[in-house]
Amino acid sequence: MTALRALVLAALLTAAVVLQVALFPAVSYEGVVPNLALLVVVAAALIRGPEYAACLGFVGGLAVDLAPPADHVAGRWALALVVVGYLAGRVRHDAGTSALAAVLTVGACSFVGTSVFALSGMLLDDPAVPVGEALRVIPAAVLYDVLLTPFVLPLLLRLFRRLQPHRVAY
Repeated sequence: MTALRALVLAALLTAAVVLQVALFPAVSYEGVVPNLALLVVVAAALIRGPEYAACLGFVGGLAVDLAPPADHVAGRWALALVVVGYLAGRVRHDAGTSALAAVLTVGACSFVGTSVFALSGMLLDDPAVPVGEALRVIPAAVLYDVLLTPFVLPLLLRLFRRLQPHRVAY
């Protein structure tokens, strides 16, 4: 990876996390905001594959975990976005065929990511996420991410296509 590609990815993840924790709380529903970091990871998975997206998911998830006002154990979003990146990358050939398939992939990944985050909180006895609240916020998180998908995912897919290294045939 060239330094320019790494710089663009770092800026993209930083912008996604800053928007997610600074701007989107104004439109939160029961504390749930759209997960831009998840959309960045899904876009990377659809273009570059599961390994690349899992690595990007770890970095993006760790950024979300450490960004203030984080009130949970660090590493939970990192785990969730690693799983999301890997799963979305595994279905990239099917999801890349149509816009509806991409939206369904985002919805499934949002469900899985939010569920992994909530379940890891329950396993770690995080008092911030009781079981009843987790069951209420998962549908809201999925809905937010799916509603944001048509506006954000095409731009991210275009950007990741441009960042993809060109293969040289020998």
